[in-house]
Amino acid sequence: MSAKSGQYARQAGDWTETAYADATAYLAHRADLIATLGLGLEPGDEVLDLACGDGGLGELLAARGLRYRGVDATPEMVAEAQRRLGDRAPVAVGDLNDYVPPSPVAATTVFRAIYYARDRRAFFEHVAAFTEKKLVFDLNPRQYRPADVVADLRAAGLDQVKLRPFLVPQTVALPRVVASAAMALERSGPLARLALRFRFTYLVAASR
Repeated sequence: MSAKSGQYARQAGDWTETAYADATAYLAHRADLIATLGLGLEPGDEVLDLACGDGGLGELLAARGLRYRGVDATPEMVAEAQRRLGDRAPVAVGDLNDYVPPSPVAATTVFRAIYYARDRRAFFEHVAAFTEKKLVFDLNPRQYRPADVVADLRAAGLDQVKLRPFLVPQTVALPRVVASAAMALERSGPLARLALRFRFTYLVAASR
């Protein structure tokens, strides 16, 4: 077990509660954008969440009427996700580079984990083969050049790409009015891109 895997195993019991200062608000905003950015998702659509952790996102997607399937490489995380979600959603152990769902899904998501792809372009091609509507993931523009990532998506056949700044902080709980202002700023163009030079991420939705 790698040091990182061991860390995830130790933190599985309270991952969502400790990873986010305000887990419900943060994940609800993420779930809203998963459903609406790019091609829209409809109630009953299935979302495959690769590197799902303890399944905290699944509760928020289910609240929107979406079906959820989680996959994570850490057995302890999978056990916690199964405990959290019960019979509302299947969750399995699997590597995001290799996992194939039993049938095509409407959307595939990958959060805080795109850097685990052994070959990014090959990973996009792999996901595109079983994803009917869109792939959604977060992208740190200070780690990867967005133009390079978009080029890999288009090479994989996912040539319709939407990038949306995500300016709600993960580790700081914002008062409701400040959180609303941050979400409004996400649509501000130059101001949002300026903020991304120092902090925050893009949410990317890619489809055919």
